[in-house]
Amino acid sequence: MIYKGFEVNDNKIDEYVEKLEISIVEACDLILEEEGKIDENPETTEVIKKAEKNAPRRYEKTGNRKKTEKVRKVDETKGMLLDEVSALMEDLGAVIINRKTETETTFTYEGATYTFKLTKHRPPKK
Repeated sequence: MIYKGFEVNDNKIDEYVEKLEISIVEACDLILEEEGKIDENPETTEVIKKAEKNAPRRYEKTGNRKKTEKVRKVDETKGMLLDEVSALMEDLGAVIINRKTETETTFTYEGATYTFKLTKHRPPKK
């Protein structure tokens, strides 16, 4: 394992963590101090902390999240309105081609294809 720019023996880290009941970071610091690779000089530790703080972050995926099924609410008012508009368009001579849920209808009128989409707006925030 590489820690603070130095190679640290993984077996030695595991041994220190188990025997001394310390964290991996503390074990790495202790090993590097014992080997004389780093010292506890306040200036050096300050420089190291600044370097670690400015180092790019590595974000990793921790695991698979549960995918929740979203249930779409059917707006029956929009459906009723679109039914009435579709009936009116058929009375005018339009041919209904497709109906997408309660939101839109595709139709042809005099050889051209149109889409009628119904949108319900939210009430304004107070």
